[in-house]
Amino acid sequence: MRKMIGMLVVTVITSLYFFPIEFTFLPGINTKMMLAALGLVILGLRMSRRGDATIDKDFSTLSLWALGVSLAGFAAVVYNNTYDYMYATYIISMWVWCGGAYTVVSLIRALHGKASVVLVGNYLVAVCVMQCILAMIISSSPSFEQLINRYVAGLGFVDLNTLKETKRLYGIGASLDVAGTRFAAVLTLIAYMMTHIDLEKNKWALWSYVAAIFIIGAIGNMISRTTTIGVLVCLAYLVYEVLFRMRDEASRKKLISIFAGGTVLGLGISVFLYQTNAEVRENFRFAFEGFFSLAETGRWDVHSNEILKNMFVLPDSFKTWVIGDGYMDNPYYSDPYYIGPKWGGFYKATDIGYLRFIFYFGVVGLGIFCGYFIKLGQILMNRFKQEHLIFLILISLNFVFWLKVSTDIFVFYALFLMIGEQENDDYNQVCLRSEQVE
Repeated sequence: MRKMIGMLVVTVITSLYFFPIEFTFLPGINTKMMLAALGLVILGLRMSRRGDATIDKDFSTLSLWALGVSLAGFAAVVYNNTYDYMYATYIISMWVWCGGAYTVVSLIRALHGKASVVLVGNYLVAVCVMQCILAMIISSSPSFEQLINRYVAGLGFVDLNTLKETKRLYGIGASLDVAGTRFAAVLTLIAYMMTHIDLEKNKWALWSYVAAIFIIGAIGNMISRTTTIGVLVCLAYLVYEVLFRMRDEASRKKLISIFAGGTVLGLGISVFLYQTNAEVRENFRFAFEGFFSLAETGRWDVHSNEILKNMFVLPDSFKTWVIGDGYMDNPYYSDPYYIGPKWGGFYKATDIGYLRFIFYFGVVGLGIFCGYFIKLGQILMNRFKQEHLIFLILISLNFVFWLKVSTDIFVFYALFLMIGEQENDDYNQVCLRSEQVE
């Protein structure tokens, strides 16, 4: 019982890191900052006990890349004389995320004796499922919604009133594309864990993962249709593993049978809710608009994709291509000296990630930013040999997301930077199928 309570507490704290919120009674301070500060305290205590103040080489290297991103942003802001320092301070953001991740992984290590990719992944799965359930409760219970809104001031990137006006589902800190990209990353990780766990030692884990795929895949798409990317990658990886990688015939058959059974059950529940609940039906039609359009009209038609097509706006000057204009957000509302046109949404009225980065700090800054994530992927793939392929896919996801939005998912990767190679290998030897451990 004590360990169950501990796991629940760690899940809540992981959620406050993965989907940070700001409380009404603590304006200006979000939970990510609180956990980062706690992480510094934990790190300081550990260093004093060991008498060692050395900094991890991988962290130092990655910090230099983040510093390069910040310098590119700072140069763009100074040269263009703007006030948008969003990515000029990226190195600080990186350190804050790492501080929060250090706190989360330290708590997992304290509770389980060690940390690993699968252990951290299990907590992320629990967090995403919890957020999806909370989103449905908030949507269907006005009293619970009022309770949440009384203490949660905002989600850092969007006002709660905006979400209510647009009738978008949201959890406690989870909303729009920021939630969708994180859901997608976790769905991809689920596919790896499903195909590598020792089914004899974790009999109920496979059913739990299948249930999580359907909950996150369905409700996550109601929150943000970017989740669809994760669903597709998850299914593609499962097919690849079953067809080409799994050598144990018994494990393959068990995976296929449980996934097929879960699919039938999940679709049955979805159809029942669609037919009997008007609110659920409306959310389903939003989440899977393209599929409904294809079935009803014979063509794929998604409103947000049509909007995105109209956002393809290229820079019209060599200076902008090289160093950018120094604007990420819409300057009409933030820069007192801006006298240009008023756009709807972001700068130049585009939400396409690559274009927003180019308009902010040009191809120079974009190139450094891409190099930062490539280096991050190299570090993770070198550290976790058995998870090499899945981290290649997870890093690639970040570049796919930029085709739609400018948000990155370093918050996801930072957790795995805090895991040691040896402790991960030790966990794998015990909990993963021996045939997969090299």
